[in-house]
Order: sequence, then C-alpha cells, then structure tokens
Amino acid sequence: MGKFVIKPAAKDGMMFNLIADNGRVICTSQVYASESSCMSGIESVKTNSRSKIEDQTVEGFKKLTNPKFEIFMDKGDKYRFRLKAMNGEIVAASQGYMSKESCKKGIESISRNAADAVIVKEEE
Repeated sequence: MGKFVIKPAAKDGMMFNLIADNGRVICTSQVYASESSCMSGIESVKTNSRSKIEDQTVEGFKKLTNPKFEIFMDKGDKYRFRLKAMNGEIVAASQGYMSKESCKKGIESISRNAADAVIVKEEE
C-alpha cells in the first residue's frame, strides 16, 4: 500500500507526493494554498486513480473527456503523465521517464496504490 505525504511547499503552501511501497515517488501535486485544498487534491487522485489514458504521443490520438491520464513528451524528450480531474484541473504529475512503457507502469502504480493509501503529514 502506498502513502500520500503532505509537506510544506513555497512560503505558505502545501503539496503532496504519492509514494509507492518501494519508497519511490509516483506522482507529485501542484502547490496548494491550504492543507484542506491539498487534502481535496488527494481525494481527487484517489477518486480518479483508475481513469482512462489519452496517449498524446501517438499521431492523431483521440481526445478523451476528463477525468483522464495524459501521456505526453516533455521538452527533454522524456515521457510524462498528468492526471486531470473531472473539471480539467491537473491534480498530479509524474517525473520524466525514458520509455513509454515505464510511464504506463507509473500510471498502473497510481491505480494500485492511491485508493487505499494512508495520508501522512511531514512537518517542516
């Protein structure tokens, strides 16, 4: 079972990481203004952790409705994913991956870990 780690970010913000059993970060959130909005972001990841995948690296890809995972190439030619909630807001984003297969495994890890993940608050 994974865990969400909430921690301080920026001057007065909060963010979270979803950590897998092996201790690796699966995805990271944006910076939220408050702990309660950060908790809402975590709930959104839990709710949307089994969403469909829109592979934007394929020519002529079909645009899917939200919620969804989007796989895309970053400026450094690495594969990344982001999870968009029903309202279109990005609630989680990945690190860069060298292969699309590894990127897809990151999405699978969210599906396995997010729903039952515990929430831990890291102090400053």
